[in-house]
Amino acid sequence: MKPRVTTKKIFIGDVGIGGDSPISVQSMTFSKTRDIKETVKQINRLHFAGADIVRIAVPDYEDARALKEIRKQTSIPLIADIHFNYKLALISSEFVDGIRINPGNIGSKERVREVVKVCQDRNLPIRIGVNAGSLEKEFENRYGATAKGMVASADYNIKYLEDLGFTDIKISMKASDVVRTVEAYRTLRTMNNYPFHLGVTEAGTKFHGTIKSAIGLGTLLLDGIGDTLRISITGELEEEIKVGRAILKDSGRVKDGVNIISCPTCGRLEADLVKAVNEVELRTKHITKPLNISVMGCVVNAIGEAKHSDVAIAYGKGKGLIMVRGEVVANLDEKNLVDRFIQEIENF
Repeated sequence: MKPRVTTKKIFIGDVGIGGDSPISVQSMTFSKTRDIKETVKQINRLHFAGADIVRIAVPDYEDARALKEIRKQTSIPLIADIHFNYKLALISSEFVDGIRINPGNIGSKERVREVVKVCQDRNLPIRIGVNAGSLEKEFENRYGATAKGMVASADYNIKYLEDLGFTDIKISMKASDVVRTVEAYRTLRTMNNYPFHLGVTEAGTKFHGTIKSAIGLGTLLLDGIGDTLRISITGELEEEIKVGRAILKDSGRVKDGVNIISCPTCGRLEADLVKAVNEVELRTKHITKPLNISVMGCVVNAIGEAKHSDVAIAYGKGKGLIMVRGEVVANLDEKNLVDRFIQEIENF
């Protein structure tokens, strides 16, 4: 794993992005923003699921005006997501902690200049959100919906904001497939030091979105690229946060929570391993301390993995061992193993 690339540090509310800040996880509400009660409810769901930042779509004036009341009811940093109508950014800027604009549909330089001015006045960062599916015509005509076109768009808009004296910038370059997404981020990373917001956009259902995001974002994180991320899943809000946190942990960028090691099922199993692992996962999900635990179903893999785990079960036929840091602490009947295992984890 490569060292994380050092980038300029900006703030979305009190959440640092880039520099030495932890890589943050964010998501987006799907309610109509004008429905204040439902939007606040979804923000709270994301907050308790572990989101650091929440983005809110602002498609019209009624939604923009609703942000005033929403802001009163939540303290989590909020970003207004603006497409097409730059005036919505001007209204929203009073009630949020950051603005996202899409250069491909926000309009003329003069409109961008007005957004920059209000963000300068209110000390708000701007995310330049480039999407492969909505590039400016000049870049789409020259390069097509390619990684090269995404990089050209991002670089052009970065330089334009810099010419206006604005450098509190965050950048995303999202495509709906992994290859273009990774190529674009890797190419632009060598061209500036602004923080990157990672994501594979329109990634699909829980299954497909998780796979695409794990490959794409995992690759970039191992390259040392990325300062904040959003997982794109067509499904429940909490799943995006859950998957994002798991990718950060399993890529090694975050040391947080329980890492469960369990063997694949095969004909050598001597216990109901699936049931045991599911129970262990459920009963340890509250733990935030970095911890390696293993639940192994036969002697082939059990002892070796158990020796290298903090706490482990090594199943045998009708019985099993509980081990802590490689030392056997109990030899019990199968029916008692999980309860004792959880007890040892809590003690640890």
